[in-house]
Amino acid sequence: MATTRTATTEWKGALIGGAGTVSLDTSGVGTYEVNWPSRAEAANGKTSPEELIAAAHSSCYSMALSHGLAGAGTPPETVQTVANVTFQPGEGITGITLSVKARVPGIDAEAFEAAAQDAKANCPVSKALAAVPITLEAELLA
Repeated sequence: MATTRTATTEWKGALIGGAGTVSLDTSGVGTYEVNWPSRAEAANGKTSPEELIAAAHSSCYSMALSHGLAGAGTPPETVQTVANVTFQPGEGITGITLSVKARVPGIDAEAFEAAAQDAKANCPVSKALAAVPITLEAELLA
């Protein structure tokens, strides 16, 4: 069954000097401030579209890798994924780096790398962001 998730942004004013809030409507977990400086300069306690994309990508990737590993008979103990989304004013999102560290009993480094690459290629958020270069750094923890 398909699911739909909803977020709403209310923006006031021009891009430069304006500000807004983004609310995570489906979950109701919060409303967050957003403005141009938080996107193009320092966060200063506000979020940005790129940070929200990073959150979506890191969680989706972790789920995809966990699922793939479990399906291969080597469920992970832990998966930690950091997503760095780079935004260049005037150009847009120029790249994403996923850095994953996982503890997976019973798997060797080659099989882990293959599973990590497969999750990168097949996680739904990676597929949605396919127009952007996505790099992966994968580390199997002992």
